[in-house]
Amino acid sequence: MKPTLGWRVWLLALLMIPVGAGAGQAAALGSADRPLHMMFVPSGEAQVILQGGEDIARLLKKFTGLHFKTSIATSYAAVIEAMGAGKVDIGWLATFAYVLAREKYDVDLLLIVVRFGSPFYRGQIVVRADSGITTLEDLQGKRFAYVDPVSTSGHLYPKTLLMAKGLDPDRLFAHAVFAGSHNAVILSIMKGEVDAGATYDDARAAIAKDFPEVYDRVRVIAYTKEIPNDTVTARKNLDPELKKRIKEGLQHLAKTPEGSRLLKRLYGISGLMDFDAFFDPVRQARRLLKLAPDSLKSRKAP
Repeated sequence: MKPTLGWRVWLLALLMIPVGAGAGQAAALGSADRPLHMMFVPSGEAQVILQGGEDIARLLKKFTGLHFKTSIATSYAAVIEAMGAGKVDIGWLATFAYVLAREKYDVDLLLIVVRFGSPFYRGQIVVRADSGITTLEDLQGKRFAYVDPVSTSGHLYPKTLLMAKGLDPDRLFAHAVFAGSHNAVILSIMKGEVDAGATYDDARAAIAKDFPEVYDRVRVIAYTKEIPNDTVTARKNLDPELKKRIKEGLQHLAKTPEGSRLLKRLYGISGLMDFDAFFDPVRQARRLLKLAPDSLKSRKAP
């Protein structure tokens, strides 16, 4: 029996339906249904960073039309691995974290942080004021706190500073730990949990509002060489148009009164700029210490 005309019309209509139609198209990255994931490092007070990240995302959406979800990592290394796995699109990476992420996962530098008009900063070694420690040599046999294995100012550069003075950072201290953040290092010194520690210059200011006595109780005894500031970085293979919109949106955000205030509160940022060559000294420091990208985990120092 010949198929009826109605049956043939039905078949023709069926063949003209695009594959996947009716099942729903995948949402575009950056849409409300599929927001870009932006992650921050835990360098300061977690709640302040988390709230600051949400505020940055809100303002960035206003300038770009893109949607973001934000989170704070459990460690500096966690941001690197999340970007490598494609789970995080934009990472606010500390200096050494950026260098490792670039080498391991070919992430793309968008912007460098500016503070006090400079793309550079320093690390410092601080001690409890009543500890009797006045020189780096006096650290022999003391308790010491680093920030994180992937912290440049709170681990990498202070170690190279000690080495430059002829001191072995792996044998110098009676006990060394990773406190997790710059604030935590300063607080550990104030509480007497350690005798000294390494942070960025001047990490005391971050807790001075709640602990105004910090400047009397914690004293700086040495500074590192200049370090390139931290970064805003995109994961490998993120759409170039999205990277362009995010980069331009952040640059515009940094120039607005509200955006400037939010960046200052988030990480003490006063501006954002380009460049990658600033990080060559950090790469040289990594090679000097023979630190492989896979060898760094949040753990107690030997």
